[in-house]
Amino acid sequence: DFARTALVLAGKDKGRSGEVLSVQPKEDTALVRGVNLIRRHQKQTQSQEGGIITKEAPIHLSNIALADPKDGKPTRVGFAIQKDGKKVRVAKRSGEVING
Repeated sequence: DFARTALVLAGKDKGRSGEVLSVQPKEDTALVRGVNLIRRHQKQTQSQEGGIITKEAPIHLSNIALADPKDGKPTRVGFAIQKDGKKVRVAKRSGEVING
């Protein structure tokens, strides 16, 4: 589903893509699955095992772009109002409606 797929434009993971897990608008960052992975040493707790865990770190929104639903390439997002008055997101690259 391209509505949730982001492509990395800059940084150590340039060229990779993944599903957007969450967006933090106040910090201008997003969590993308499999991108910007970091390793953390975690202490053992009652609920979680200890050891070195790998998890995603937030990546700045300027370094990612949404994937175009038509060809999967990076695109910017615009808005359009349909005939029924519904406001939808549109891929600037192809003009396709981005659902989701």
